[in-house]
Amino acid sequence: MPSIQQLLQDPNMQTQFALVYAPRRQRSRFPENCVECVATQDIALERADPDKKRYPAQVSGPSRSSEGVNLYYLVQWLG
Repeated sequence: MPSIQQLLQDPNMQTQFALVYAPRRQRSRFPENCVECVATQDIALERADPDKKRYPAQVSGPSRSSEGVNLYYLVQWLG
């Protein structure tokens, strides 16, 4: 199984800004149904809603897991 660092360096994966639904901000990977990709960092920051546990982030992905789920990997939390 490749490490997260190896996955982030994969040229097929795109780094993008997103809103991530995260009940706990301790995870480093998220299924695609928890990630809403947006065009810019400003949009991600503007649409963030901590009360609903939607946080702005920079993510890389998607990548298919061994279970067949598309995952996004956290690059960094924004704001």
